[in-house]
Amino acid sequence: MAAPDDNGPVVERLTPDLAQAFPPAAEDVFDHPPTAEHLGKLALMPGHALFVARGDGMIVGQLLAMVQFQADREPQLYIDNLGVAPALKRQGIARALFDAAMAWGKDAGCEGVWLATDVGNAEAQGFYRSLGFTREAADVYFGALG
Repeated sequence: MAAPDDNGPVVERLTPDLAQAFPPAAEDVFDHPPTAEHLGKLALMPGHALFVARGDGMIVGQLLAMVQFQADREPQLYIDNLGVAPALKRQGIARALFDAAMAWGKDAGCEGVWLATDVGNAEAQGFYRSLGFTREAADVYFGALG
């Protein structure tokens, strides 16, 4: 486990036990309220890791990471989602979540990491640049299954 500082929230990976007793989440940490069903499945899903920051009895930050396997190259770590309670931003929580995910990805054999963010999300873009990420142009497509 890692923490932003000695008195800050504690960062940990979602386990089945934590999924069963998942604390409430601060506003704007997740896009939608997490469900017991989704948390339970996510805690057991190979190649997936939800890291959460817990403080004052609630979830104040989260980051979802996945190992993305390819047939023609080493695995890549994909950061799918990051959220920190607005009142607690700029206190090292996002960085602690990233540190935990990066260590997990390295242990899983990943050689690189990638992520995406909304075009107009200057706050996220600045944070990712501060971590040493560089921007690459891409087109993103969404569709339905069936």
